[in-house]
Amino acid sequence: MYHLLSFSGVMSTIGSVLLALLILLAMITVHEFGHYVAGKIFRFKINEFAIGFGPALFKHKKKNGELISVRCLPLGGYCAFEGEDTDAPHPDAFNNKKPWQRIIVLLAGAFMNYLLALVLLIVSFLACGQLLLLTFTEPSQEAVYNEYSLHDRDVIISCEGKDIYLTSDLMDALEGKKQGDIVSFVVSREGEEGRSIQSVSVMLRADAAFDDLTDTAPLWEALGVEKQYAEDGESFSYRIYSTSFTGFGFFETVGRAFTYSFRIGGTIFKVLGQLLTGDLGLSAFGGPVSTIKLTSQIASRSVQQFLEISAFIGVNLAVFNLLPIPALDGSKMVFTAIEWVRGKPINRKVEAIIHAVGFVLLLGFAVLVDVLQLF
Repeated sequence: MYHLLSFSGVMSTIGSVLLALLILLAMITVHEFGHYVAGKIFRFKINEFAIGFGPALFKHKKKNGELISVRCLPLGGYCAFEGEDTDAPHPDAFNNKKPWQRIIVLLAGAFMNYLLALVLLIVSFLACGQLLLLTFTEPSQEAVYNEYSLHDRDVIISCEGKDIYLTSDLMDALEGKKQGDIVSFVVSREGEEGRSIQSVSVMLRADAAFDDLTDTAPLWEALGVEKQYAEDGESFSYRIYSTSFTGFGFFETVGRAFTYSFRIGGTIFKVLGQLLTGDLGLSAFGGPVSTIKLTSQIASRSVQQFLEISAFIGVNLAVFNLLPIPALDGSKMVFTAIEWVRGKPINRKVEAIIHAVGFVLLLGFAVLVDVLQLF
């Protein structure tokens, strides 16, 4: 029996990892397909559209010379334009197209990632509901805190007039508030006749001061969230959970999906900002291995979480690729914009070297953050 259970666990883990790889491959393929479609619209010469890297498992050459391939390593993909990295004589080569057309082609990958993420969020919200925070509150020895308090199984919809989608939204709404301050919440609260939307006032039980986006303990302390202790009687976790909420109408649900997608992007920029200022360490980030591990854990829980983590990765890819980091689309857009302003391109060899160095540094960064996860 032990061996059967172990085998089942191994197969479940393999299935979860494959599911995570499928999500990442799908998002990267959609990204490259965005470049491909935009390139076709503007009649760019495309040499190859590939799904995956490495030796080809399947190849098909079209009459116009384009190669469509599926390759054995499902860790990415690419859309190879003629003249993308070097000067090419063909009139439809990337380097011979107008700068604004090149910028649109470069932007199209991130746009497709965002568009797919938005569609996934809308489908998830309409079919399964929206994942919101459900709380359990610890009774206080001071009666006033119990009078102005969240109740067990309250679902948080908004705080201080701000809709709450992510934990970071709640942190933003409460940032800087002090112990004893009274803040307004809109919650879904259980009653004798079922759930109802209510406006409630909550007195903070501690200062809402956070070192960074991962420092959530002060948030739960301020709201009086119940602690659940482990068997050792010392370590604990806060009883704050995600729950599916379906109490919104059709148009409000679609609108919330739009807003949520932008909030995800905003959170990414905040994290990057805290990295640059030193408020957040590299250990808070995840490289390819840790990303696949986390994605596999979340995506295998339910269809809803599969859709939401896929959307989250899609927005992440869109934002990350638009950053002006050498080797990424954002950097190539910057070089193209400079060429547009100057009226002549930067030396192609110099640009190629900059992108190559950037690619190596990105790989090094990815490996570094994965290594830091081990310590």
